[in-house]
Amino acid sequence: MEYHTEPTQIVVLNLAILTLLLVTAITMVRVRRLFAVVMLSGIYSLLSALFFVSLDAVDVAFTEAAVGAGISTVLMLSGMLLTARREKPVVPGHRPLALFVCVITGSVLIWASTDMPAFGDPEAPANAYVGKMFIERTPSDVEVPNLVTAVLASYRGFDTLGEVLVIFTAGVGVMLLLGSGSIRGGRKRQDILPQVEPATDQKASLDAGQKTASAQDGGAS
Repeated sequence: MEYHTEPTQIVVLNLAILTLLLVTAITMVRVRRLFAVVMLSGIYSLLSALFFVSLDAVDVAFTEAAVGAGISTVLMLSGMLLTARREKPVVPGHRPLALFVCVITGSVLIWASTDMPAFGDPEAPANAYVGKMFIERTPSDVEVPNLVTAVLASYRGFDTLGEVLVIFTAGVGVMLLLGSGSIRGGRKRQDILPQVEPATDQKASLDAGQKTASAQDGGAS
């Protein structure tokens, strides 16, 4: 039996979220101010979490919102204290190769998605086997009203514990890299490069020094 879906409101919502994700990604690539890039990355994570919710992947949405929009944003803002506020100029020469890799990778992913079950198909593997078992057995096995909480804390509790340990280890590693020697966490950085004395002034100073040395030598003789 084939399953067909009609363009409903949820499909329109998903297309709108995907469009916003694309616009946000393009803006992040073009912006050179690091603070704007960090804020846009947080917006991208929130949009991704919203997209996961529309796909009924609430547990993934929770993780994306907490890690992507929360912890990652705070860590990147902390890292900005150790560097300049603007990205260095892009060195030309590698853009065509990067564009080629992105186009090939995206094409392969789109081609692979054609083998996925139809959106909302009740007979899809995720809904017909494991998902159905969780729905039927959670009230008697775990006795937790929230199905997502039951899956994360009980059925895959060791996996969740491992994810928490990974996030904790990454946070400790970033804190060690940032340092704790000062309030800012490291040496102060500036966007403006130090003023370099013009070459003419250096030459004039060098000539004046040579003339002074010559005069001293002449007086001594």
